[in-house]
Amino acid sequence: MKVFKFGGASVKDPSSVKNMANILKSFNEPLVVVISAMGKMTNAFEVAINSYFNQDGKTMDALDNIIDFHNQILLGLFARHEKIFEEVSAVYNLILQKINTEPSMVYDFEYDQIVIYGEILSSKIVHAYLVKSGIDIKWVDIRKELKTESNYREGRVLFDISEKLVRKAFDFNETDLYITQGFIASTENNLNITLGREGSDYTAALLAYFLNADSVTVWKDVSGVLNADPKWFDQTVKLEKITYADAIELAYYGTSVIHPKTIQPLKLKNIPLHVKSFIDPLSSGTIIGNVEYISLIPSFIFKMDQVLIDVYPNDLSFIDAENLQHIFDVLAKFGLKFNLMQDTAFMFRICTNNDTMKIDAFKKSMDKKFQVSLISGLELITIRYYDNATIERVMVNKEFILEQKGKNTIQLLVKDKG
Repeated sequence: MKVFKFGGASVKDPSSVKNMANILKSFNEPLVVVISAMGKMTNAFEVAINSYFNQDGKTMDALDNIIDFHNQILLGLFARHEKIFEEVSAVYNLILQKINTEPSMVYDFEYDQIVIYGEILSSKIVHAYLVKSGIDIKWVDIRKELKTESNYREGRVLFDISEKLVRKAFDFNETDLYITQGFIASTENNLNITLGREGSDYTAALLAYFLNADSVTVWKDVSGVLNADPKWFDQTVKLEKITYADAIELAYYGTSVIHPKTIQPLKLKNIPLHVKSFIDPLSSGTIIGNVEYISLIPSFIFKMDQVLIDVYPNDLSFIDAENLQHIFDVLAKFGLKFNLMQDTAFMFRICTNNDTMKIDAFKKSMDKKFQVSLISGLELITIRYYDNATIERVMVNKEFILEQKGKNTIQLLVKDKG
């Protein structure tokens, strides 16, 4: 049995859905298929969520865009009389019911109650088309099987409970093919929750772990794992094979192909992960697992729109264990993640994504005891297996701000000179 994960780009329009069906037809073995929201729909849902939470009167416009997008895909795959139109309309009504209620004061909770519908819509539409094209496949609502703690937008999976539920739902007694959603789950109280952005990869890894799969394949719009994101770097090179350890490092620092939490469950059971192209499904892709090599070529990871936060004690005390504990407590309270961290005797520094809401909340909470200063508009460049030539290559027209260097990895916080 294998687990396949198809991301948003692989189901972004009718032709992409048809291509996915053709890929599945080429395999004759038990499969669990994990689906993301279509195209950029998670971003579109975030626009609707922000409008709903802020009650700015634009929520229906944002929802109309979501409905129009999905309706165009439906019309490209089905005749109007087919049952899937009713099923999708029922999902639209659930979203409407939610946005017609007053939001709570907890943004992360409200986010998870709405954004999950991107995956529900995607999986229902794709499932209906696969059945129409002659594939016998069963739809599963993963929210009934994956259970987490109530930490919204970053659901921590309850492994024992989830494993029992997953094994029962995906028993392969009545069918060899299942389709379900990535990214989403539910709490023990059956409230919607998500596993973090790009969490569909993690869902695929969890299902493989629970079901003892032979492998996981993540189908992407690239040929495999590249040594840099083509958006920011020319002359990229595909990595043919990567060890679990190197994959974890690359994921930790933010490579866009692999979700940071994906590798660990696979490593524990020695389940290989294949990253392949849905555009060219016969190509070799990249394999992540127990492989061997002397070293990898340098890999580059770029994080744009970064903010450097400097924290100083107001009372001229040092950055000791007590102050650090307080800082980390506040970071955790507001869910502010850092991509780089340094401390000195009198200052603590972190580099984080420019999440204005969380940064403002952190700064306000710290003001009584600490001074907080910000530098925005920065770029964080991480090089795995660096050398002087690679450093010089990325520093062209960049102003140096901060450096953190290890044996195999260097991180450079810079500002573009324009």
